[in-house]
Amino acid sequence: MTTTSNSVEIRDLDLHFGAVKVLQKLNLDINEGEFLVLLGSSGCGKSTLLNCIAGLLDVTDGQVFIKGQNVTWKEPSERGIGMVFQSYALYPQMTVEGNLSFGLKNARIPADEIKKRVARAAEVLQIEPLLKRKPGALSGGQRQRVAIGRALVRDVDVFLFDEPLSNLDAKLRADLRVELKRLHQQLQNTMIYVTHDQVEAMTLADRIAIMKGGKIMQLASPEEIYNQPQNLYVAGFIGSPAMNFIQGTLTNTTFAASALQLPMDDYAFQNGPSDGPAILGIRPEHILIGERAASCAGQAEVSVDLVEGLGSDTLIYARYGTQQIRIRTEGNSRIKSGDVLNVGFDTRCSSLFDPTTENRI
Repeated sequence: MTTTSNSVEIRDLDLHFGAVKVLQKLNLDINEGEFLVLLGSSGCGKSTLLNCIAGLLDVTDGQVFIKGQNVTWKEPSERGIGMVFQSYALYPQMTVEGNLSFGLKNARIPADEIKKRVARAAEVLQIEPLLKRKPGALSGGQRQRVAIGRALVRDVDVFLFDEPLSNLDAKLRADLRVELKRLHQQLQNTMIYVTHDQVEAMTLADRIAIMKGGKIMQLASPEEIYNQPQNLYVAGFIGSPAMNFIQGTLTNTTFAASALQLPMDDYAFQNGPSDGPAILGIRPEHILIGERAASCAGQAEVSVDLVEGLGSDTLIYARYGTQQIRIRTEGNSRIKSGDVLNVGFDTRCSSLFDPTTENRI
């Protein structure tokens, strides 16, 4: 039995291609009206999972529920979903209006209803002046709006997006990302969005499911995933530049690495502190320099290898012993290669991992 409190439910989903196991015993509940992002590197199974939800792939085992209905073996057209692909897949010979209305005509929707839905989608996506144009006369961003509109006119409860912005340049991606966020706030529909771009995931999602090898490594809000990654994979995948990892040992509540001694009294241990090898994870913005470093209980000297000025920020690549660390500081920094810095570690914002299990301590 399943309940209707969730918009989409995945139960013990398996997908095998011959001997290759792509998805394994995957379970996922997606709330009504939620914007869920499936995030991971190429080959992690995120698009495959989306295609299973859409009905474009037949699952090996397990079940898919949408709005409380078991749709595991239903056709895509019977699942009450709208899908937007990476490629626009527009009919070049048709106008924008023709592209938007084509699926509705095939479904034998009354002409008045089609006109109403097309007008509403065009208004929401701000493409009303484009309705009489053909795709060849549109920019990439405009074509993607039309592709989204084609899903929107179906008047469904669940929208599926498969890397819809990956073919656009950086500025268009940023612009359309904002529009997608506004669209979700306006419609309040359930949206499932696949991407390998962590910026898209962090800015769009209510929750993020980070995938690796056909499994979900962590499912949580963007803030929790960024601040409390549950394993080394998630910690290293999220954040640019990536989280720093320092090998050391944990004794009671003190982390030690060479001359560095970090009291971890303010750290929220998962199951209490335990002695043994440990990996300290700390983000570049939580390694402090100058006067701010003096307030930290744990400090160390590092040697600067490289400095990147990014305007609003400065990224410093330095070495502590044999380990490279990255530091993010203000944009007007005058630090240069060869400098020796005294740095402090903000342990309140750090993470500890077991080097054997790679799980958060």
